[in-house]
Amino acid sequence: MTRIGKYHVTLIGVAALILLMSLVRIVSGQEDITSSGTFAAALLLAVPIALAGLGGLWAERAGVVNIGLEGMMVLGTWFAGWAGYQWGAVAALVAGLLGGALGGLLHAIATVSFGVDHIISGVAINLLGPGVTRFLSEVLYQEGTSASDAGAGITSSPAISSPAPSISLPVLSDGPDLLGRLENTHWFLLSDLAGILRGLTHDVNVLVIVAVLMLPLTFFVLWHTAFGLRLRSAGENPWAAESLGVNVYLIKYAAVVISGAFAGLGGVFLVFVSTKYVEGQTQGRGFIGLAAMIFGNWRPGGLTAGASLFGYANGLQLRSTGAVTTFFLFGAVLLLAYLVLQVRRLISADRPAELAATSARQYTLMALAALGAVILFWLWLTVGQLPDEFVYITPHVLTLLVLLVASQRLRMPKADGVRYRRGEQH
Repeated sequence: MTRIGKYHVTLIGVAALILLMSLVRIVSGQEDITSSGTFAAALLLAVPIALAGLGGLWAERAGVVNIGLEGMMVLGTWFAGWAGYQWGAVAALVAGLLGGALGGLLHAIATVSFGVDHIISGVAINLLGPGVTRFLSEVLYQEGTSASDAGAGITSSPAISSPAPSISLPVLSDGPDLLGRLENTHWFLLSDLAGILRGLTHDVNVLVIVAVLMLPLTFFVLWHTAFGLRLRSAGENPWAAESLGVNVYLIKYAAVVISGAFAGLGGVFLVFVSTKYVEGQTQGRGFIGLAAMIFGNWRPGGLTAGASLFGYANGLQLRSTGAVTTFFLFGAVLLLAYLVLQVRRLISADRPAELAATSARQYTLMALAALGAVILFWLWLTVGQLPDEFVYITPHVLTLLVLLVASQRLRMPKADGVRYRRGEQH
């Protein structure tokens, strides 16, 4: 399939998804499914996940597994909060980037230079990040210090002196609130489109725009520059790259430090949203970002889809407990669509050859899809109000289910996690 063809398929898929959401909203009566408030919340929740996922993408494309993203995000939040209350938003941004990059540098030293197992090093970073930040808070935010007088405590920093501004997109969300009025009509599809556009373009934090731009920039650098080609070659076959004159050690160091900086940027965003550092505010987003990257098959476009999915699930959970039950209806409709596509493929196949090639595994998957659709539809009809505990874990359950489905088609870089030593293998 050509690249233009892929873009067309993507646009058709997005249009079909919006149509499905509009239908589910009409059937269920849950207006929050496509409300501007839900999508504004989803955007804020998806950005730190996407930034952490980008961090994982840079490291793993160079062949270094980075499960230490959570610890690097924690370092980014603390340093952003510490610098932000003293010197403002720009200082918070720089300090957060440096804090995350420092975590990436430690991971690179351990894995690239000393050959430590990547998983062990990542776990150590995840333990080290909260420990170091707690120690620094106890030293710098103790009672009697200027930070304590400004409202800091052991578990939080003072508020940032000048938080990052928010802007609205001209024409769409600036001036007369045309999209808001159209959203309130609750018309089929039109009000849904208005709510989605308004949520994504009204009062958007500047750092959100920066984060969104990082996605196409990453794609361009990794797939359309000589540096990106060298980096990806280090993740596929570092010894072949070495034979072509690539400094694999330097490439891996650069990739992992950039990876940490992206995770730190995700931490900066969390600080900007809450206007200060708070202990534990990452809440596992580094791990979810890693899951989004795997769901996206180690590519920026798929990562964007994964982060958007997890952000939307969280946003809908925050906006409406009852609306979360519509995930059952979503799932049932998607499974039915899968069944229709599979049946259509079988009907259009040449009877003797292609039907014989259909494996028992495919028939089993179709049967499971049909059973799953029935069960999900029954749950949507019978479950009136989910328990609060189930609503809280919905995004995490969704993460596991998405990874389970996505694992059927994944292709990680061939040398991802492989210990590299110059000259050992060719």
